[in-house]
Amino acid sequence: MILYGIPTCDTCRKAKKALEAAGQAVTFRDVRAEPLTSDEIGTFLAAFGDRLVNRASTTWRGLSETERAETPEALLAAHPALMKRPILQSGDRLTLGWDAKTQAEWL
Repeated sequence: MILYGIPTCDTCRKAKKALEAAGQAVTFRDVRAEPLTSDEIGTFLAAFGDRLVNRASTTWRGLSETERAETPEALLAAHPALMKRPILQSGDRLTLGWDAKTQAEWL
């Protein structure tokens, strides 16, 4: 299982801790240190659509109107922290976020 996120994200840390406590082998992928490839961005956008871009984030609030008007692909390539987190991947199975439904699915 791969958890895509950033190390300073509380939700990512909670998800990783809960998954490991449940016996899951979790590989953490820091999307700032190792940005998503264009193929990965495409796969995630196909699965989650515009929900993938976190428009409530500090990064989003810091963008100009011109930057905000860019495509989700361009935004995520230029600003990896704009990705809503965490994304969990195991084989072809993908989930976004760490709400009660997602927790029930993985734990």
